[in-house]
Amino acid sequence: MTPRLDQQSFRQALGRFASGVTVVTTVINGEDHAITASAFSSVSLDPPLVLVCVDHKNRFHPAVLASGTWAVSVLAEPAQGAATRFATRGRPLEGQLDKVEHRRGALTGAALVGAALAWLECRTTQVHAAGDHTIVVGEVIWAQVTDDTDDPLLYYRSHYAALLHSAASEKSMLALRDSIVEDAGVPLPELRREAGETRVDE
Repeated sequence: MTPRLDQQSFRQALGRFASGVTVVTTVINGEDHAITASAFSSVSLDPPLVLVCVDHKNRFHPAVLASGTWAVSVLAEPAQGAATRFATRGRPLEGQLDKVEHRRGALTGAALVGAALAWLECRTTQVHAAGDHTIVVGEVIWAQVTDDTDDPLLYYRSHYAALLHSAASEKSMLALRDSIVEDAGVPLPELRREAGETRVDE
């Protein structure tokens, strides 16, 4: 007999997956709707597709299906307050964006949160029922990033977290190895010569 999945264990396992945090927004009949979502992902580069998973019980669900367009703000660290606000169930719809810095997407009219690293506007292309959620796939019709900050808001085990930047993380594999070896106190030029490697900066 196959052992029955324990719901708590399932939740705990999912909580070990660190993710970014987004706010997904849409407008229907002149009314703003927004949710905080970590269940967001890229799908395809050609065509440019992304997806978000929306709980059937959330009032955002019928709104985004009816509107057919939506926007995604990939949040930066200072947007923790906005993330908490849009994750709160039962909040009033009217004026929910009043205390959140934002602008309007030119193509969708949906709100774009100011404290973000990137913004996307999307047009729904596919909808898939999946248990108690709906997978909404959208074609990205506009995208923008900012260079003002490079500190994403992260989520792990029901807590917000920050990214620890590694000096070697965006360098070559050789540079990454060098940073590890340097910490161990090994003389790098000698090590490279033994390995037959050369570097332009030497």
